Formats: sequence, C-alpha cells, structure tokens
Amino acid sequence: MSTIQTPTPQKTETRLVPAKALKLPTAVFAVDAHPDGKHLFAACFDGGVYEVALDSGEHKLLGKHTSYASGVQYSPTQDRLVSAGYDGSLNWFSPKEGKQIRSIEAHKFWSWKMRVSPDEKLVASVTGQYLAGGYKYEPLAEREPSVKVFDAETGKLRRAFPHIPPTLSVAFSPDSRYLAAANMMGEIRVWDMTNGKQVAVCTTPDFTSWGIIKSHHYLGGIFDMTFSPDGHEILVCGMGPMIDPMAGNGKQTWQRFAWTETPTRKLSEIRDTEAGTGLMETVRFHPQGKVFIMAGRLAQGKWNVALFDTASGHLLHSLDTKMRVTSSTWLNGGAQLVLAGATSQERAKDGRCPDFGHLRVYDVKEFSVPLSN
Repeated sequence: MSTIQTPTPQKTETRLVPAKALKLPTAVFAVDAHPDGKHLFAACFDGGVYEVALDSGEHKLLGKHTSYASGVQYSPTQDRLVSAGYDGSLNWFSPKEGKQIRSIEAHKFWSWKMRVSPDEKLVASVTGQYLAGGYKYEPLAEREPSVKVFDAETGKLRRAFPHIPPTLSVAFSPDSRYLAAANMMGEIRVWDMTNGKQVAVCTTPDFTSWGIIKSHHYLGGIFDMTFSPDGHEILVCGMGPMIDPMAGNGKQTWQRFAWTETPTRKLSEIRDTEAGTGLMETVRFHPQGKVFIMAGRLAQGKWNVALFDTASGHLLHSLDTKMRVTSSTWLNGGAQLVLAGATSQERAKDGRCPDFGHLRVYDVKEFSVPLSN
C-alpha cells in the first residue's frame, strides 16, 4: 500500500543574486541608469561624471566638478544628464556628444543631493552647512535658500524654499507635483510645485545625534528619501542616535510617513530585531512597489543592504557587500538592482592607486522555500 506524500508548504522569497561587479578608479557617490539597460552614469569622489558600459566596464569621463560630484540623474526623453557637486554647481551633459553643455552655480555651499522630476521638467538640489546658532548648538539659520528648483531645459531658477540647514535629501512625487526635502534635525517639508506653497511637515527625532563624548554637536540626519509609488507616503533613511557621534554606530534606520494626512503621522519603522548599526544612505521602492531596498555602511551587525516588504515592513533578504554603499538604482524595470559605493582607498602601487570605486549589479529573483514551523 503506497503512502500519499503531502507537499511541503512553500512560500516565495525575493532575493538579491550577484550578477556583475565593475570598478572605477575612485569612489562612486551617486549612480543612475540609462533605460537601455546597457549604460550607467556615475558621480565620483574625484569630481568626475562618468558613463560606464555595463558589458565591458569601460568608462568615459563626460566632465568634472571642482570638488566631489555628489549627484547624477539621466533624462531619457531629453537625452540629457544632470550632475551636482560639492562645488555648489549643477552641470548638464549630452552623453551622445560626450560633452558638457551647461553649468550653473546652484548654491554657495555643497549640493548634498539632487533629483530630476519624473516629468523631466525640473531639477531640485539641497544645500546647507551646520553651524551652531546658539549655546544649545541649534543650527544657525540658513544663509541662502536650502532648497532650490531649476528649469531642466534652461537651468533658470524656478523656485527657492527655506529649510533648517543642513538639508541633506530631496525627492519628487511620482506625478512631479510635490517636492519633499529633509534635514539633519529630522524635519521633512513638502511643497506643492504648482503654487510654491508648503503643504506638510513631518518631524522625527530618530535620525539626529547629540554628542556627549569627544565633541559636543549635532550629527546625523535623513540621508535619503523617496515617495511611495502612489505618492501618499514618504520613506526616509539614515542612522539612529548615538552617544558618540564619531563612532558611526547608530541603528540602521528607515521610517515611513503619511504626509497627506492632517496631522501627518509616522506609519512604521524598522524593527529593532532586524537592524544592526551603521549609516544608511540610500532607499528606493521597487518599481512594482511590493518591496523596497535600503543600503549604506555597516558598523556592527550582519548586513548593509536589505530588502523589506512594503506592506508589513519585515526584512525579507539582506547581505553584507563589504563596501560602503552610497547610492542605488533599479535596472531593466526592476529585474536588477545597481549598488554604487567604495571600499577603503589603498596605498599607491607602482605610482598608481588601485581602483576603489564599485558598481555592483544584482539580479532580483524570487525563490520558493519551505515554510518554517
């Protein structure tokens, strides 16, 4: 008499599988992808803005900032590339012609982060320097508008918004109508781009540190942010508070906010049991919206890159890349993920420093695994 075997219950897990590893001579601070899935654009530590061929790894220098290049984004319908830098400038390039076509002074200080609107009509950049404004070391008021928005076609200033410096991250809503920016003190402001009015403020103390060891000052902030695919939520990342700001060992942190509600409210955040320590520098929803990625640098713990379930917030898959991850972008409609960053710079050998900039491509795959009891 034969025994009928009951199928083992299965569940589907999304995982990141290494597919390709490319190197650049210098650290990569920002990355974006061409829609053809064959080329990447990188903003780098040496000020350079590079076009990188995914198949061969060959890179071409399109132009340079006079300081670190901090941001880069490609506009496919215009075939234009915009970069930002610590020199305060925004530069426009024509990848087809392989040359720079425009440069403007956006800020008197660094551009911390730059974004092009989804409709490719606007370029937003944020700036600001932390200087103590009083005996409580609260930030000094801004010396120029911390958030500026420029016409993507002409480079002309369209809008300028106030914030408390330093303002470290910026994002457009999927419909390009709203702009959000967040600062070191954990304050998120949202503006309506149709009329320039501020429409929401979200605040959180969970990304800011006050040092009581070695040095007394504030540190931290919201280092990256993105709107949910439906535009109703804002997802932010950074690092939790530390006693010693120089240690870099605050909790790996993300939080989600319902910014369209009155009052605004925090919806969810990373679970303590799923987080190690380290600064998280990039956060992105998958194009399908079911998962999101957060990545950065690892101080202590098991991972510096992790996939989370959008609905529940649970960690789905994680890995330690053994490098600092500074930026990320989805490739081929979300079939692949690109992580940009760097490892420690080594001493020169035979008159040349070994390459320490990295672009790593991961396949996003689903696996069936047995349900645990």
